[in-house]
Amino acid sequence: MVTIEIDGKPYQAEPGQMLIEITDANGIDIPRFCYHKKLSVAANCRMCLVDVERAPKPMPACATPVMDGMIVKTRSEKALIAQKAVMEFLLINHPLDCPICDQGGECELQDMAVGYGKDVSRYQESKRVVFDKNLGPLIATEMTRCIHCTRCVRFSQEISGIQEMGAPGRGEHTKIGTYIEKNISSELSGNMIDLCPVGALTSKPFRFSARAWEMQQRDSIAPHDAVGSNIHLHVRRNQIMRVAPKENEAVNEVWISDRDRFSYQALTADDRLTSPMIKKEGTWQKADWEQALAFAVQGLKKVKDVDGSSEIGALASPTATVEELYLLQKLMRGIGSQNIDHRLRQVDFSDQNAAPLFPYLGQAIADLEQCDAALVIGSHLRKEQPLLNHRLRKASQRGAKVMLLNPVDYEFNLAIADKIIAAPTAWVENLAGIAKSILDKRTSLIPADMRQLLAKVSVNEHQAAIAQTLAETGQKRTILLGDLATAHPEFSTIRALAATIAKLSGANLGYLGSNTSGAWLAGALPHRTAAGEPVINTSGLNAHTMLSQSLKGYILLGLEPELDSINGAGALTTLEKAEFVVSLNAYQTPAMESYADVILPIALFAETSGTYINGEGLWQSFSGAVVPPGEARPAWKILRVLGNLFELDGFDYIASDQVRDELRPLIGDKKAETQTAWQIPARLSVDPANKGLQRITEMPIYSVDALVRRAGALQSTMDAKITQGVHINTRLAAQLSLAQDKQVRVKQDEAQITLPVVIDERVPDNSVLIYAGQVANQALDAWHGLIELTN
Repeated sequence: MVTIEIDGKPYQAEPGQMLIEITDANGIDIPRFCYHKKLSVAANCRMCLVDVERAPKPMPACATPVMDGMIVKTRSEKALIAQKAVMEFLLINHPLDCPICDQGGECELQDMAVGYGKDVSRYQESKRVVFDKNLGPLIATEMTRCIHCTRCVRFSQEISGIQEMGAPGRGEHTKIGTYIEKNISSELSGNMIDLCPVGALTSKPFRFSARAWEMQQRDSIAPHDAVGSNIHLHVRRNQIMRVAPKENEAVNEVWISDRDRFSYQALTADDRLTSPMIKKEGTWQKADWEQALAFAVQGLKKVKDVDGSSEIGALASPTATVEELYLLQKLMRGIGSQNIDHRLRQVDFSDQNAAPLFPYLGQAIADLEQCDAALVIGSHLRKEQPLLNHRLRKASQRGAKVMLLNPVDYEFNLAIADKIIAAPTAWVENLAGIAKSILDKRTSLIPADMRQLLAKVSVNEHQAAIAQTLAETGQKRTILLGDLATAHPEFSTIRALAATIAKLSGANLGYLGSNTSGAWLAGALPHRTAAGEPVINTSGLNAHTMLSQSLKGYILLGLEPELDSINGAGALTTLEKAEFVVSLNAYQTPAMESYADVILPIALFAETSGTYINGEGLWQSFSGAVVPPGEARPAWKILRVLGNLFELDGFDYIASDQVRDELRPLIGDKKAETQTAWQIPARLSVDPANKGLQRITEMPIYSVDALVRRAGALQSTMDAKITQGVHINTRLAAQLSLAQDKQVRVKQDEAQITLPVVIDERVPDNSVLIYAGQVANQALDAWHGLIELTN
């Protein structure tokens, strides 16, 4: 440690630390524009000039390393004159259009000008004008305001990992922007809005809609993924105007994904349901809550009395809060049914009894950036989990070896040490090869049955290279199973092989699932009750069975099965055959009207209180920021009343935290153990020789749930537009005589639709990529299987 003096007081610092880090840590205010603690030092705004004893001129605090005995003055006459001079230069070309600027009231330049600027400018020449760039539907530009701090440029290089922003030109001809006009494609791009210290980059959806001083700030948790990003909701007159990140180093640092930032638009979607609806004699009509709830209970009781409780099933969205999921399973088990599930994109449940307590990441989120080697299985990580991808990118920048097994050669923003791109039918074969390659060196760590199963497996060069990297690189290794692995028809075998590889290589095994941890712990499962306790007698039906083998009655919580499940067409058909369906939903759609008998309007994440549990097991509770529209009510309250109407015990809650506090002691100190939670498969399947064309399916980043599907700005991005059509590579296109945008008939089992061709070199040979979660594609069957393309 070294000792320095700042404004007459001594401070301890690490050798090599920048002066501005010491002043920030000790509450000493130094003005700055270009410096940001998460970005590299640029030292190009010079606003942070300070007076360092024995230095010939003022020094930038952001780029001056501390030395033992250094004496610094931040408020001396020399420092203040330098800072005021810099401010005068910065304002020379600034348009000074504060009254019409969206940044007004929260602008760093505006704040600094009050303290360091003059009331009259000495600059008499014409100001320069810079034409705006169209960066896409999320970011609005007013580049004449830009002061060239380069925060956005450094963000695109260092955080998003895609060099999209730059500073071409020299001197007064320097202009921040894209080299050629194009949409920003990064899934973290909205963070540039927060970074911009002036009004050059602002939120396009929020543009001209409110002033900073008109809004109130409420804290909340984002519902879309396994991170549970901490966010600020900015509210005006009971409406969410925008979303910004709340700093939490252990979870999301200071960033949020665009999905978390802009999905608030769905709160005011055109199809938002604001009053209960019931269907009588095939006609939909509004009802008050008393009528609607009585109608729902009457219909479910009829099914129970005539056909038994086992003919009622409940399906829930993972975006539901822990409290809602806990009450739903409590209601179902109270009426005598174990048929409850949230795993809508899974088909293989054969090893569910051996699954861990919840889909645990295998480590703390922050620990991901400390790993030395990682194997990601079945995940478009950059789009599926943007902030976990950012952590892994930081590890890669430290020298970590990141490897992939994926169905599509996705574009990543981090260095990939090795990868296997293969259709899902070849995943078991490839994982078995990796396991066998490590097994040859470490034979005593896994059961004899697994060693025998791997005995005849052959190993290729790629598999051996990945195995060697996992076995020999560093001390901290991790294997991560993504959503595409969970949705695989042989998920149990994939999990067993991944666990075997983890055991042999000494790696952590983790899950990159969606927001599902809370559903597992709350007991929204057919084979486990709350806190992971196994069902005593017979387990209920899983989600895939409930949506393929019709039951008489259903309760749906916050989901659209035709888009959210792995077999949308089958789900729609099954639900339409049911005698009575109760849908608790925030929206009313034509598809919902075709199968539901009651639709009860529920509050969304910003309108209700509740808890989310992220992938590392962190419980994060939040309060509602706005009142739900119309007659919409929090789902936990609706479920509580349904429990009362069924005359069930234990439904006397008056606040959501009472529900949480009932569940949490049941879990106690139970921990998820991923290393042992697997079973040995009976066999290892081999990729068939005449397999034909294989379908590959992915749930796009902006289709994962009802909220993002209704966020207009997100649906205008390139990530949303790329989801259309049939994606094949040039070799397959030439073989089938197909060209870009040509209409092609797609047949899968009995379903047929017509879609345009998209030439996509990321797709492997003899494979067809068709995205899920799209209305145009929902008539097709399950995510996997043989597919035919005909002109």
